[in-house]
Amino acid sequence: MAKEEAHLTVSGPHGDRDLRVSSPGRVVWPAMGVTKLDLARYVVDVGDAFMAANGGRPVTLQRFKDTVDGEQFFSKNPPKGAPDFVAAVDVAYPSARSHPQLVFEEIAAAVWAVQMNTVVFHPWASRADNPDNPDQLRIDLDPQPGTGFAETVPVARELRRVLAEAGLDAFIKTSGNRGLHVYAPIEPTREFLDVRHAVIAAARELERRLPEQVTTAWWKEERGSRIFVDFNQANRDRTIAGAYSPRALANATVSCPIRWEELDAVDPQSFTVLTVPERLKASGDPWAGMHSSPGTVDALLDWWERDLEAGLGELPFPPDFPKMPGEPPRVQPSRARTKE
Repeated sequence: MAKEEAHLTVSGPHGDRDLRVSSPGRVVWPAMGVTKLDLARYVVDVGDAFMAANGGRPVTLQRFKDTVDGEQFFSKNPPKGAPDFVAAVDVAYPSARSHPQLVFEEIAAAVWAVQMNTVVFHPWASRADNPDNPDQLRIDLDPQPGTGFAETVPVARELRRVLAEAGLDAFIKTSGNRGLHVYAPIEPTREFLDVRHAVIAAARELERRLPEQVTTAWWKEERGSRIFVDFNQANRDRTIAGAYSPRALANATVSCPIRWEELDAVDPQSFTVLTVPERLKASGDPWAGMHSSPGTVDALLDWWERDLEAGLGELPFPPDFPKMPGEPPRVQPSRARTKE
């Protein structure tokens, strides 16, 4: 008995490609009835905007064996048998080891990733031709318990003002869940640690302006009902769902770029794999031309040095990172008090 499969014709820089989608009727999002073929068609439909945001970058794939409610795993290296239009680049990880990481140079590669059961795409903040130096400053605004999307909106607006004062033009997208992601294009002349410090400087300035609404506290027990500015997403090999990437959430939401003037009225739950293609056709890509005039993190690094002189030092790194210079102890505050 022949296995069920479908074929999509995908256009690209090297002409049309005929791509196979096995098990096209397999339901990926049970609550929405969205299938694997629906997802593949979504990627094709948003192809130009998807590639502008995620193409040419090292990318990590979040893959699911069945539905988004089931088992998942992450892929970084190109598997054996990957087609020749799926590229790779050697990148260095925090462990100091180096491995090849997947890179999409045409939308057919993203469709291939869907065939490999990818749902979420996690691109690096740097490009494949300069993987050590990010060309995007990314800030993840993460609502904590007791807060939600509505509380994140005024924080994002103030963050835009903070970045503007540092000479940076901010772009925004929904996270696909309750938060917001703010990006600023930067010249790729600084390595990841510098960009992390620039993010911390912006986060601390935001926290000073909105102390009741914003926190940079790494430990959850210290955050309260505030918006956490997740500075650790700026580290090497730390990624967030890319622009136009679906999310592995019940209603098939998408991390969707929006215009600042939309922010007050937008419903992030309305951006799904079923609705975003038509939105793009109707109103275009809010991130078009994002990298036409990149800024620098120089002003933010001046703020970082100012804060160092004032006694504000390094913040904790993720637990899987090696111990970093100047880092405070990786001990949960309540446990540290217990040991005293």
